[in-house]
Amino acid sequence: QVQLVESGGRLVQAGGSLRLSCATSGLTFSRNAMGWFRQAPEKEREFVAAINWSGGTYYSDSVKGRFTASRDTAKNTLYLQMNSLTPEDTAVYYCAARSSDAHASSNPTLYDYWGQGTQVTVSS
Repeated sequence: QVQLVESGGRLVQAGGSLRLSCATSGLTFSRNAMGWFRQAPEKEREFVAAINWSGGTYYSDSVKGRFTASRDTAKNTLYLQMNSLTPEDTAVYYCAARSSDAHASSNPTLYDYWGQGTQVTVSS
């Protein structure tokens, strides 16, 4: 059974930093492309970042240069380091996994497994 559990979300002031974690189980983690998505109230879920099983990373234009996705295969954990946060980053953040050997994608419909989300709130 695959499980993805996000943590690390909280209230932070604008300009601050957070690191989100996504602990996984039931995956062959080293072979899964992983993604981060977010959803703000009354908005559609949007792509934030993705990382291939090879380590290659991809970012949305809105977070490029501020956010960094990484993975620790020894811990089966995905991370999202978020710097220079703004109120526009306020959302529920989700991690997601594609099936083994599939490439990372910005399309959320291509991901097979999802976590329950963690709330990030950035105050001005």
